Amino acid sequence: MTIGQMGMKHPSLAGMVAAIQACISREALHQRFTAEATAFLYQCLRFVLQQKLLHPGVRTKLLKRFRRVFIVDSSSWDVSEDLQDVLAGSGGNASNANCKLQAAYEYKKGGLSFLDVTAGTVPDNRYTAHLPELVSKNDLLLFDQGYFKLATFSAIIAKGAFFLTRFLVGTTLKTAHTLIPIELGKELSKQPDNASQMQVVMGLASRQTPPCRLVCLRVSKQVAQERRRRLKKQARKKGRTVSKRHLTLCDWTLLITNVPEKWLPLEMVRALYTLRWQIELLFKQLKSILCVHQSNTANEHRLRCELYGKLITAVLVHRIHAAANNLLWNSARREISMDKLYKRIQERAFTLAQLCLLSLAHAISFLHRELENLLKHCMKEQQRSRMTTLEMLEVGLDPGLTIRKPECLT
Repeated sequence: MTIGQMGMKHPSLAGMVAAIQACISREALHQRFTAEATAFLYQCLRFVLQQKLLHPGVRTKLLKRFRRVFIVDSSSWDVSEDLQDVLAGSGGNASNANCKLQAAYEYKKGGLSFLDVTAGTVPDNRYTAHLPELVSKNDLLLFDQGYFKLATFSAIIAKGAFFLTRFLVGTTLKTAHTLIPIELGKELSKQPDNASQMQVVMGLASRQTPPCRLVCLRVSKQVAQERRRRLKKQARKKGRTVSKRHLTLCDWTLLITNVPEKWLPLEMVRALYTLRWQIELLFKQLKSILCVHQSNTANEHRLRCELYGKLITAVLVHRIHAAANNLLWNSARREISMDKLYKRIQERAFTLAQLCLLSLAHAISFLHRELENLLKHCMKEQQRSRMTTLEMLEVGLDPGLTIRKPECLT
């Protein structure tokens, strides 16, 4: 379940029966996807997630002050409409049944965890209250606007941790020391530079956040125009209008953080926020290689069993990648491609699954031999014209080095 499906182009009950070479029919296998089986695989997933990562974290200048760096996001996909009572979708032009996965990725050590599997209609904002539970002193959280909530920011700050996210236009802003209301559009219209920052507090007096840094980064005209086009399109779809202030602020990328400037200089804020896209690459592997979004069943227990099995595989592959990649980067400033590693393991997955059925010792021995060889072929090519995320974070604080400017966020 956890390994074999990775190597099957079109996973099916018949394929599973053939793979395990058992005297059992596909119907009998189908009947084994029960609430008890779901609970067992869920506990297996929790066990894997609870295992400690013993290898050292990746070392790079921009991240060295943070103990851990968590990236949080979600991804969703449609499932059989027969499951709409347990995994409801939005309906209308969208599907009536949808599954959503909440995930957290600890970037420095490469640890992967899953917060929940819910219906697609459950908003990300509902999970903001859980984010402070992830962090301790000197940890950093990166997340998008879907998790924007003032109470969450205050709770993170109270734990001595840090956050970086996009600012939600329309949030009440005041100067940090004088508490004078800020008209952001008017302030930025007078700003001659392409980057600026200000100390602010957010929210009304009754639930005001501690002081934070509002970072304002000007974008190109093309990016600004595309943002306005998308805003107007979304507004038309919902029967609304877009305010002039909101359209004006499309000229800027607005980020809010409590990381002090001595830890995170103004010119490196955008570079650090682009780190958030690493979890998008993670979801890409979950869907393109592990096919977490594909399940030909209307049986909730079978769907959850398949999903938990695939997530166990994801955790194991990410730990293999993290152990090898961190060691290689810390010693030689080279990196292992996650995409290549997933594909190379996928090519060997069916053989590995068959060996697991015969002997776990033989399977582990096979994996060790293969890893030593395939990791050599999974290294990223070094390109002078295009820096990797780690390379950009490494040299970004060195004023004596010229680095490629990161593209504007869209």
